[in-house]
Amino acid sequence: MNRRTFIHQVAAGAAATAIVPSRLRGASKTDLSAVRAEIGKRHDEAVKRLQDWIKQPSIAAENRGYPDGADLLIRMLTDAGFNRAVRVPTDGKPGVFATLDAGAPKTVGVYLMYDVKQADPSEWSSPPFEAALVDKPGFGKCVVGRGAVNQKGPESAFLAALHAYRGAGRKLPVNLVLVAEGEEEIGSPHFPQVVRSEEAARALSKCSGIFMPSAEQDEDGVVTVSLGAKGVIELELTSSGEKWGRGPSKDVHSANRARLDSPSFHLV
Repeated sequence: MNRRTFIHQVAAGAAATAIVPSRLRGASKTDLSAVRAEIGKRHDEAVKRLQDWIKQPSIAAENRGYPDGADLLIRMLTDAGFNRAVRVPTDGKPGVFATLDAGAPKTVGVYLMYDVKQADPSEWSSPPFEAALVDKPGFGKCVVGRGAVNQKGPESAFLAALHAYRGAGRKLPVNLVLVAEGEEEIGSPHFPQVVRSEEAARALSKCSGIFMPSAEQDEDGVVTVSLGAKGVIELELTSSGEKWGRGPSKDVHSANRARLDSPSFHLV
C-alpha cells in the first residue's frame, strides 16, 4: 500500500463529504467574512511559512533532512490548531500523525507528503532551496523553490486556511485526521506502517473521506476540488504468437494471418 493505493481505497468515501449538513449549506457568505479578513491579514506570515518549509528540504533518495522535516511539519500543524501531532517511526523515514477535534459531527482525513524530489541547482533559474520571491510575467511575485508546487505550496495554503479560521475565532465544520509521509518520492515503501499504526488506523476508520491538498488552481484563478484519485501505471508490453504457431512467417499470406490473429490485435 503506497500513497496512491491508500488514496484510491479511501477516496471512494470522499463523495460523502460533499453532502454537507443542511445547517452548514445554509451558511451565507457573510458568516465567513471574519475568516476571509484573516486571510488578508495573515498573507505575509503564510508566505513566510511556505518559504521556511521549502528551505528545510527532506529528500529520501539522498537521506537528507530527516527527522528535521517531520519535526518542522509537527510544529506547523500544532501552530495551525491540531490538538495532537506526533512523529510515527517506520523502518524508513518517519511519518506524522495528527488530529484536530472541532467537535463536529463529521471527520475528514488529510494526506500530506513532506518530502520533495532531488534538485540540481544548475537547472534552476533561482536556487531551489532559497524559496526566493521572483517576479514572473503574467503572475507577479511567485515563490520559486523545490516543493513550491509539489506539494508544500498547496499544503501551506491548507495550513493558512486553518490559521484563518483560528484567527477569526471560528471552529472548522469537520474534525481532521492527518497522516503524512516522508518517502512519497521514492514510492512510499513504509507508508503502510504509518496508516496501519494502531492510533492512526483507529482514527482513519472514522473518516467519511480524505482530502489531499494539491495544486488545483489554473492561471485564471479557477480552483478544482477532486473527489477521487487514482495512480499512474507505466509499463512496456511485448507480445508474440510464435509459441502458438502463429508466426513469424515467410510468406505474405501467413504473415497477414499472423498479424490478424496476434495477441496485439486481440488487445486492440
